[in-house]
Amino acid sequence: MTLAAVFRQHPLHFVPVLAMFGVVYHAIIMRMVGDWSFDPNYSHGFLVPCLSAWFAWRRWPQLREAGVAPSLWGLPLLGLGLVLLLFGSVTMELFTSRASLVVLLAGTILYLYGTEVFRLLRFPVAYLLFMVPLPYTVYDALALPLKGMVSAVATGGIRLMGLPVLREGNVIIFPNITLEVVDACSGLRSLMSLAALGTAFAFLFLPAGWRRWVLVLATVPIAVAANTLRVFVTGVLSWYMGAGAASGFFHEFEGMVVFAVAMAFTGGLGIALGRFHQDQGEKE
Repeated sequence: MTLAAVFRQHPLHFVPVLAMFGVVYHAIIMRMVGDWSFDPNYSHGFLVPCLSAWFAWRRWPQLREAGVAPSLWGLPLLGLGLVLLLFGSVTMELFTSRASLVVLLAGTILYLYGTEVFRLLRFPVAYLLFMVPLPYTVYDALALPLKGMVSAVATGGIRLMGLPVLREGNVIIFPNITLEVVDACSGLRSLMSLAALGTAFAFLFLPAGWRRWVLVLATVPIAVAANTLRVFVTGVLSWYMGAGAASGFFHEFEGMVVFAVAMAFTGGLGIALGRFHQDQGEKE
C-alpha cells in the first residue's frame, strides 16, 4: 500500500500522534520560540521549520507513491527519544529535551510508515536540528577561541595598513579607542545561520554526494572570514571616525552587509560546484 492510499483510507490516522506531540512538547516548543525571539544567535530558528516542511513537500510526488511497511526499527529511535526527553526534563537540560523532539519524530515516521518513507523524509527531519539552540556551555566553549582568532587576524590586517594597534586577548587597543570582540563578532552567530542556509542550498541545488558536503563545510571558514572582515573594517573605521563606528545602527548595518557578503560567497560556491557537476557530466 502506498502512502497516498493510507491517507485516503485513514485521513485522520495521524491526528492522535500530533495531539500527543502537542501535549508533550507544547511548553518546550514555546520556550524555544522565546529563545528565537529574544536571542539574535538563534533568530534563524523561525525559518528552519518552514524550510523543513518545504523540503518534505518537494518530495511529495515520491512520497505519495512510496510503499508503507511499518518497521520495528523505529522502536529504538522512539526509545532513544523518550530517554533524551526524560533526561532533559529531569536535569533541566534544554538542548537534550528539545533535540528529543526530532529523534521522536524520526522514530515515529520509521515505525508507522517504514524505511522507504523514512528515507525520503530523513533530511527534512534532520534539518530541524538547526532550530535547536546550542547549550550555553558549548556556545561559550566555541565562541572563546573564535574571538581570539578573529581578533588576531583582524589586528594583523590593521597593522599591515600602518595603523598603531595592540591586542590583548580579544581586546583591540588603539590610541583613541579600545574595541572588544564580543560573542556576536566571533563568527559563531553567523556560522549557525549560514550553515542552515548553506545546507538548504546544497539540498536544493546540488546532487547528492561530496559536493553537498563541501558546500556545508565551507560555511565554517566563510562565516569566520566574514566576521574577521567585519572586525577589521570596524577597527579601521573606528580609528578614523571614532567610537560611533563600533556601535549603534552603523555597526548593526555593517554586520548585515558582511552577512550578505558571506551568503553571496556561499551561493557563488554552490553555483560553481553545480557547474562543475554539469561539466563532469558533459565530459562523460
